[in-house]
Amino acid sequence: MFSLAVWPHIYEIQVFNLKFILMPTVLRIDGYRFFFYSNENNEPAHIHVEKGNAEGKIWLEPSILIAYFKGFSIREQNDIMQITRENFPVFIKKWYDYFGK
Repeated sequence: MFSLAVWPHIYEIQVFNLKFILMPTVLRIDGYRFFFYSNENNEPAHIHVEKGNAEGKIWLEPSILIAYFKGFSIREQNDIMQITRENFPVFIKKWYDYFGK
């Protein structure tokens, strides 16, 4: 049995590891994390992005379009879209490799 001082830390580590199993990271760049949720294979290909408390979603198909941005400045949104266009081949390959479509 774990003491109360140790147990919360183990729990936090387990939750932290679970987060990244369910949300595979595709790219980290300039403080942004691009990822997808492992249960969203019923939607067209897309990528999520987060930085700090800001988050967003970008459709990759049928074309690269913003689904939403929350908390990003206009400059950050422009940066994210540029990164998405530059890394589209990686994002789309990872999507289909993961979901097997």
